[in-house]
Amino acid sequence: MKRGALPLNALRAFEATMRHGQMRLAADELGVTHGAVSRQVRLLEEILEVPLFEGPRNKLVPTQTALELEPALTEAFDGIEVAVTRAMQRESRFLDVSCTGTLAMRWLIPRLVDFQTAHPKIEVRLTGEYGPVVSPKLAASVDLDAPETLHTLPALHTKTRPAAWADWCREKDLVPPTGGRVFEHFYFLLEAATAGLGVAIAPEVLVRDDVAAGRLLAPFGFAPTGQAYVALRPRRPNRDAQLFIAWLEDAAMTPGPAS
Repeated sequence: MKRGALPLNALRAFEATMRHGQMRLAADELGVTHGAVSRQVRLLEEILEVPLFEGPRNKLVPTQTALELEPALTEAFDGIEVAVTRAMQRESRFLDVSCTGTLAMRWLIPRLVDFQTAHPKIEVRLTGEYGPVVSPKLAASVDLDAPETLHTLPALHTKTRPAAWADWCREKDLVPPTGGRVFEHFYFLLEAATAGLGVAIAPEVLVRDDVAAGRLLAPFGFAPTGQAYVALRPRRPNRDAQLFIAWLEDAAMTPGPAS
């Protein structure tokens, strides 16, 4: 099998199951459900066209094929882990933090020196800008030569930030659009914008990759927002994010000005 066709998720699930001896423990390590691990292992069995485990689900016995496959996978994943760890220790990493401008200037920035001193290899990039984003196909259907022309396209809204359009239009001295589709969550909103269902107001940090890849356009750029953000972090955030969150909690509980 060529490298580009390797089922990496299935291989990770199988290797973790072999190493721990249980799919439940493998699921805990990988941060997924027991069912997800089971499905990935079955997928690998279908690809290889051989069984990898025998016996009841609560007492799996690896087959000879599994015993032969596991050492090579463990060695490969161990090598990747070592190489990535070395790269992280050697190179500076970026951590994007989105917050209101006032909070950044009056509270966060004066205290950042403490975090940078403790973690010099992590470069914190503050962002607090937002603006309209639209799919290239939808943008091509009208002449977006001025912010006013956005009113010719359907407006997309989210229940988690219902005032986004009103806030942005107030900054531009425009009348907010009426009507439009409303989505429960922000990620649904962004998927709808990417699919060409309309125009959405989005924080720059959340659409940076989509804009860079050409999946979305920001025809009028991004502007600072005076609204607060609630950060939704993954179930298992990366190590840099965990360090920053822990530092934020300590800083918030420390009275007095920044050192």
